[in-house]
Amino acid sequence: MAKASLSISSRNYSSWSLRGWLLCKFAGLEFETAMVPLNDASARAELLLLSPSFLTPCLTYEGIQVWDTLAIAEFLNEVDPKAGLFPKDRAQRSLCRSICGEMHSGFANLRAALPMNLKTQHRAFKVWAGAQSDVDRITAIWRERLAASGGPFLFGDLTAADAMYAPVCTRFATYEVGLDPASAAYRDRILALPEMQEWIAAAMLEPDEVEELEVEF
Repeated sequence: MAKASLSISSRNYSSWSLRGWLLCKFAGLEFETAMVPLNDASARAELLLLSPSFLTPCLTYEGIQVWDTLAIAEFLNEVDPKAGLFPKDRAQRSLCRSICGEMHSGFANLRAALPMNLKTQHRAFKVWAGAQSDVDRITAIWRERLAASGGPFLFGDLTAADAMYAPVCTRFATYEVGLDPASAAYRDRILALPEMQEWIAAAMLEPDEVEELEVEF
């Protein structure tokens, strides 16, 4: 029996749930997944960006509860530093934390304009200036890190940074955002991960919909 569990909301819409789930997967943690129903007021508020804090995903490990994706990443790193969620080198580890933090606290225009939705496809989607500046910054991070690390991921091997930026890869695919070749290749590499394919397949089976996130652009 798993000694840990992770509560998540929608696989289709919740980028934060995906990040937490990937962090647990990348850390090699044995855990069960518990779904918070979409009629839960706090979960719905988070999905609609109406909540100032995010209480899902929430990891329960040996009776300890940890929510917020950065807190989950740091906790998993404490449980098993050898799992590799953060690089061994101090300078690289600091850079990884900074990049994760930038994703965690920034890119509000991108979140609002391109909400995560794995079940849909928006062709010829117009990315307005505010969101485009976020796209430009994210792809700059990707190009810089891939060039420095040599790939295939942001710090060579999979780390917390890849988990944090994975939902952006789904957004770029959903809205067909134009990317430079290196960024497009990284997007496709992340989407092809077995963990991502498992998540996406489960998302396709979810019956619930959030009407506010199903608008026609």
